[in-house]
Amino acid sequence: MNEIIIGIDLGTTNSEVSVIEQGKVTIIKDGDKKMLASFVGIDDAGQVIVGEMARNQYLVYPERTIKSIKRLMGQDSQVVLADQAYTPQEISAIILTRLKGIAEQYLGQTVSKAVITVPAYFSDAQRQATREAGEIAGLDVVRMINEPTAAALAYGAMQAEEKKVLVYDLGGGTFDVSVVNMQDGVVEVLSSHGDNHLGGDDFDQQIIEFLVDHIQKTHGIDVHSHSKAMARLTRAAEEAKFLLSDQPYAQINEEYLLEHEGAAVHLSLELSRMAYEEMIEDYINATIDATHTALKGAKLTAPDIDEVILVGGSTRTPCIRERLFNDFGFEPHSEVDPDLCVAMGAAIQAAMINGQEVDTVLVDVTPYTYGTSAIGVLDGQPYPFMFVPVIHKNSVLPNRKADAFATSYDGQDTVEITIYQGEDPDALNNVKIGEFLVEGLLDVARGNVVTLTLGLDLNGLLNVSAVEKETGLEKSITIKNALSQFEGEALDAAQQRITSLFGQLDPRVIDADTLQSSIVSDAPEIAAARELIIKAEGLFAKVSDEDKEDMAGLIEIMRTCIEAQNIEGLDEPSAQLTDIIYYLES
Repeated sequence: MNEIIIGIDLGTTNSEVSVIEQGKVTIIKDGDKKMLASFVGIDDAGQVIVGEMARNQYLVYPERTIKSIKRLMGQDSQVVLADQAYTPQEISAIILTRLKGIAEQYLGQTVSKAVITVPAYFSDAQRQATREAGEIAGLDVVRMINEPTAAALAYGAMQAEEKKVLVYDLGGGTFDVSVVNMQDGVVEVLSSHGDNHLGGDDFDQQIIEFLVDHIQKTHGIDVHSHSKAMARLTRAAEEAKFLLSDQPYAQINEEYLLEHEGAAVHLSLELSRMAYEEMIEDYINATIDATHTALKGAKLTAPDIDEVILVGGSTRTPCIRERLFNDFGFEPHSEVDPDLCVAMGAAIQAAMINGQEVDTVLVDVTPYTYGTSAIGVLDGQPYPFMFVPVIHKNSVLPNRKADAFATSYDGQDTVEITIYQGEDPDALNNVKIGEFLVEGLLDVARGNVVTLTLGLDLNGLLNVSAVEKETGLEKSITIKNALSQFEGEALDAAQQRITSLFGQLDPRVIDADTLQSSIVSDAPEIAAARELIIKAEGLFAKVSDEDKEDMAGLIEIMRTCIEAQNIEGLDEPSAQLTDIIYYLES
């Protein structure tokens, strides 16, 4: 038997380790987490800490913690950690050593070989530094492959049909875009472009400066000199960014952020998705410019591209999908978790080197887009039934998304919500699958915000709710069989696609037999538990940290029971979660 070769995605923000088992990719967990935070620190006892523990320490002791080291790879520089100087290779080696240990603990044997991914736009110096980091960690780096190549492998490069694919990879610290040709297991990179210092960290920084400016204007304090407060603002910015991927607003609350002239300074403000996307617009424009440069380098134009693949957690930003849709005319793919697909591809490459057979990595997606209608512009003319997507085609299931809408005239006390399924910009050309009224709105000027939330589960159950933001007034409907509204050829195509896929939104280790059986034959108790989880997660933005922690713990227990089809085990956590939700909503 050949020696095991692991796959590693050494990321700016998070890193993962993976392996092929019985033809399928396993992302190896660190405890209950699939991603290892790319943070390295020195604790109170002088011991090295890596991952979530170091990430948490960063809030209190930023001077003893290093983050985003990938951005310094290949530079002749050093970083200071607890008064000691280290090269970027050494810090990266600490992360790789931890990933190696996670793999060895899981596999029950020593691991000495790895495939490590790097951005396609990495220079020779950066690639050499990555190899050196692996050697320091005791790993024989048998292959370094480009991240877009790894992502393409995760999306099934073994298919015989030739495709021109654009891989848009926006991670925590780097961006690169590659045009690749995929056929018969061969992924050929035709061109690449990018920026090794552009990513989610820059998005965070825009929010941080927004918060710093707010504190300066409100309290007259320059927070830049308060390292611990700045570390907390960094974490708050990250959490707000994550929340705005799915919600139109993020509430940022940091109590006792710092002390000024003997008084505690608190931070409490709301950030809208619209304002956030305006903050990062220049960065997004830069990625789109790079995309067209890559196309030009491959001597192709947008119509020549068959598919667009989204890679990296920062691609969850809604305006990115919208910009790419506008440029290419079709929905980008994000079925395989953007945070994990590179690590999956690394494991596939490792298995191929090792002579192992590998199954295609696929997950369940919705074959259609779901949304509502609103006043807009169609063909250059004002039009009252513009289709506004909320859950996009090819989104992973189950899925929950929200968007904000505003009343169109003063004193508007009623809003009619109509839900459509389809891809046409004219909502009336799509399939209407449900409607309801929200009545009794505030008697205020136009612009009163109503938040619309859609939650779609694996069984085609679509829960729709609309909430007046100011008062919390809510109305909702449930639409059954939302995945089965089309007939004829469209339905056949959807069924063929869905039956060939398996998986779930929650980023867990994919086991085909378990997932396939749970999708096909969910018991009513399990279906109800899934809905309860979706409802609970929809309240996260509104609850205290203590309630959120309690709910997250119960959700984790329920998901474990769902995976094991343990209906009896669901009773107690479901009852407790129901009680918490009842308390929060009463």
